[in-house]
Amino acid sequence: MKRNIFRFIKYSLIVFLVIFLYKIFWPRSYNVPEPQLRGGTNFWNLSTGSTIGYTFIRALGNKKDFPIIYLHGGPGGFVSDRDIRTLSTLAEDGYDIYLYDQIGSGQSARLENINDYTVDRHVKDLKEIVSKVGAEKVILIGQSWGAVLATFFTADNSEKVEKIILTSPGPIYPVHQELKNVTPPDSFHLRTPFYSNNQGNEKANNWRIKTIALWATKFHQKLAADKEVDDFATCLNFEVNKSTVCDTAKIIKAEAGSGFYAAVMTFKNLGQVQDPRPKLKNSTLPALVMKGQCDNQKWGFTNEYLVLFRNHQFAFIPDAGHFISVEQPESYIKSIKGFLSK
Repeated sequence: MKRNIFRFIKYSLIVFLVIFLYKIFWPRSYNVPEPQLRGGTNFWNLSTGSTIGYTFIRALGNKKDFPIIYLHGGPGGFVSDRDIRTLSTLAEDGYDIYLYDQIGSGQSARLENINDYTVDRHVKDLKEIVSKVGAEKVILIGQSWGAVLATFFTADNSEKVEKIILTSPGPIYPVHQELKNVTPPDSFHLRTPFYSNNQGNEKANNWRIKTIALWATKFHQKLAADKEVDDFATCLNFEVNKSTVCDTAKIIKAEAGSGFYAAVMTFKNLGQVQDPRPKLKNSTLPALVMKGQCDNQKWGFTNEYLVLFRNHQFAFIPDAGHFISVEQPESYIKSIKGFLSK
């Protein structure tokens, strides 16, 4: 009898181990849209080693001196067709507009050495892109993580920036956690999104992805090909993006373009960066900070930008979430145009 029990336990453990190893090491596929090369995409081959895909929208009428460069969210996000359509309106006011996918995502190349996905690499790429557009200064529009990237860039290259627009900015790193507890003005009537980022992560994640992410951050190697994990990132972003709107009827459909390793490794590196705040303490750079009523970022993190950039305008957008341009595109563009006209 005991022998049979031990045999049962033995074989049960073997079966469990086989299933566990299967879940971790067997490649997975995800039912998500396939990435497509966007018509009209151009490429920069930078001295940093980055191959960057970008869309250029030419100014109409009398061209302004300072072009606009758009920095998408993430890390590991990408420029969407919606971004291009929405921001192309600014060309009517004479602005050349450049929308580029950061290295490791969208139309841009993936890196073999994932250790190279750092904040410094993103800043160096942007610095060379600013040089390539051939203007004395540029206007930066940064969305979410893109606002964080714009802040790091400006800290070391303020002479290259004419104005900065920060829409739904993420927290400045190193994060001051106490800012989570800053109380917003009652007049804003801030609303919590129906869905949360945590819900999205819990729904999308699996043991294989957790192992791949751990392997990347601990051993700095790819345990899976970019195609597999980028498809997962598309799946994950669909779930997480449910937290970025006020109205759940306007949840963004799944779109290909996310870069998994760029996201994981850049986010890890954010915990090691030098604080940009001292370099921006006395900045007089004109800044526009925008926040939606249902933004999933804590008010204290947004308010820190208002304190840091003293020469600022603030635009509060009712009935909009983290992606203001999705739910309130007219208010989004009107606020930007109003700021740029001054």
